[in-house]
Amino acid sequence: MKKRKIEIAVISDVHLGTYGCHADELITYLNSIKPKKLILNGDIIDIWQFKKRYFPSAHLKVLRKIIGMASKGTEVYYITGNHDEMLRKFAPTAMGNFNIVNKMVLNLDGKKAWIFHGDVFDISIQKAKWLAKLGGWGYDLLILMNSFVNWCLIKIGREKYSLSKKIKNSVKGAVKYINNFEKTAAELAIENDYDYVICGHIHQPKKEIIETKQGSTTYLNSGDWIENLTALEYSFKRWRIYHYSHDKLSPFFVDEDLKEMDMNELIASITEQAEENGYNYPENPTNPKDGDDDLLDNQGFFKDSDGM
Repeated sequence: MKKRKIEIAVISDVHLGTYGCHADELITYLNSIKPKKLILNGDIIDIWQFKKRYFPSAHLKVLRKIIGMASKGTEVYYITGNHDEMLRKFAPTAMGNFNIVNKMVLNLDGKKAWIFHGDVFDISIQKAKWLAKLGGWGYDLLILMNSFVNWCLIKIGREKYSLSKKIKNSVKGAVKYINNFEKTAAELAIENDYDYVICGHIHQPKKEIIETKQGSTTYLNSGDWIENLTALEYSFKRWRIYHYSHDKLSPFFVDEDLKEMDMNELIASITEQAEENGYNYPENPTNPKDGDDDLLDNQGFFKDSDGM
C-alpha cells in the first residue's frame, strides 16, 4: 500500500494506557502516511493512569511505530501535555529525529504556526491537580461503560453512541469552557502575530478562522484518539482535519478547502512537491516523450520517479 506523502501530521490526546485508546486505528493511520514532520501534541502516553498496569501490545506498537518513523527520517516532535507532564523535565531534548519540547513555532510557507497542548489554560489543572486527575479517572470509567453500551448496540444492529459527547454538548459549563478555551488561544495568537494556533487537550477537533479587533488567526485543534479519532494534516499550503471514520486511507487532496484554492497556486504546490519526490518532467510538456506518466496516479498519490 502506498503512503500519502504530507508535510505535517499532528495528533494529540491518544492516552496510551487507558481503556478508551483506539491504538489499532491509530496504527492503521500512521501506516497510511509518510509525513516530513510528525507532531505529537500532548497526552500521548497517559502517565496519570499507569497505576492500573494496563498497557496492551497494541499500545506498545504505537510507540514502536513512532520510533520507527523517526529512524526512517520523519522529524518527530513530542510536545508535553498534562497527562504526560513528567516528560517536561526532559524538555528540550533531541535524540536524532526525536524531540521532546513543551511548545514550538513553525514557519509554514511564510506563515507562523504556534503549537502547544493547551492545558496551560485549564485552571483546574493549575490550581487543583487532584480534581483534574479525579476527572480523568471518571472520564476513563465513562469511556469503559460506553464501550459496553456500544457493544450491545452493535449486537442489535444499531449505530454506536458517544456518552461523553452527549454530556459535553448538553452541559452548559462544558460548552462554555470549550468556547473560552478556543477564544483565549486565538486572542493570544493574534496578539503575538501567529497565523495559526494549534492545540489539543479538549478533545474537540476544529478548524476555524477567529477574528478580533486586533486581527485574525486560524484556530486548529487535533481532537483525540478516544472519541473522535482525528488528526491535523498540512500539505499544499493548507490545513485539514483528518477523520478516521470517513477519511480512512483517502487521498489528501480530496478536501473541500482545495475547491477554493487558486488553480495556479494549486499547480505550483503540486509541482514543488512532485519535484521534491523525484519526478522528472518531459522537456516538451505539450508533446511528452513515450513512457512519461501523469503526475498523479488514479488514487491521488504522487508517483515515484520510476512511475510506480
